[in-house]
Amino acid sequence: MFKKLFYSNTRKPKGFLGNIMINKMNIGHAKLSDWGLSHLKSVSPVSIADLGCGGGINVAKLIKLFPGAKVTGFDYSSVSVKKSKEENKDAVQAGICNIVQGDVSNMPFENEQFDLLTAFETIYFWPGPLTSFKEVFRVLKPGGTFMIVNEFDGISEREKKYEKIIDGLKLYSNQELMNYLKQVGFTGIMLFHDEQKHWITVIAKK
Repeated sequence: MFKKLFYSNTRKPKGFLGNIMINKMNIGHAKLSDWGLSHLKSVSPVSIADLGCGGGINVAKLIKLFPGAKVTGFDYSSVSVKKSKEENKDAVQAGICNIVQGDVSNMPFENEQFDLLTAFETIYFWPGPLTSFKEVFRVLKPGGTFMIVNEFDGISEREKKYEKIIDGLKLYSNQELMNYLKQVGFTGIMLFHDEQKHWITVIAKK
């Protein structure tokens, strides 16, 4: 069961084990996401999307952090979409939140639709990542912000073993991420690195 849970349900949660994984992620990544969000300063977004929203806990945090903004949760797992809708039921009913299923490399959004895009613990699984980052750039408004928050910085040898354990996982170094972002047109890239925990937050501007 352990192998099935981590091989098949970290990348794309599904079924009973997927529900277990989502609940685990909501709890286990809480401190990481709080740390990442603490770096979002001097932004006042009105249209936000959390890409790879998982169980929807970060969608809820974004709604609270930016009252009045419309927040979209986006994930390609139907289990994650269902859980996110449940987690944000009141906000969905109030019309300030929307949960959408789809692929980050081909998003069903208009050009320049959002002024803040977030990605917590998810880009490891994105196609590309240049293909996906180009899509992020496309749907972001000029002057908008893209924030990546990762638990792994691609440096620790201990972390690299997870590439063999978790299906589809690809770790990136800080420099690799920054180079990819520059290649698709992002500027003003800032990196925040907790070297002890190996956590990173990357904030880029369009």
